[in-house]
Amino acid sequence: QVQLVESGGGLVQPGGSLTLSCAGSGIFFSMSIMRWYRQAPGKQREWVASLNPGGGTNYADSVKGRFTISRDNAKNMVSLQMSSLKSEDTAVYSCNAVKFGPTGYDYRGQGTQVTVSS
Repeated sequence: QVQLVESGGGLVQPGGSLTLSCAGSGIFFSMSIMRWYRQAPGKQREWVASLNPGGGTNYADSVKGRFTISRDNAKNMVSLQMSSLKSEDTAVYSCNAVKFGPTGYDYRGQGTQVTVSS
């Protein structure tokens, strides 16, 4: 059974930091492209960051320099370190695992709420 479970969300003041985690099971974690998405109320889902199996990373311009994606294949876990948080970062953050090819898949977790407010 495939599971992607996010944790670490919460309420944080503007300028603060938060680290999200996503634990995966039932997938070829080390072979997966791991992504973080977010969706704010009334807005479309937005891609935030990606980390490929080789270690390459990409970030949305809106978070570049403030967010860092990383993975621990031994623990089947991907993290998103967020700093200098802004009110516009408020959203439900979810992780996504993608693998291409004959045994490919595309799974997403339920998400965790991040609220940036004073």
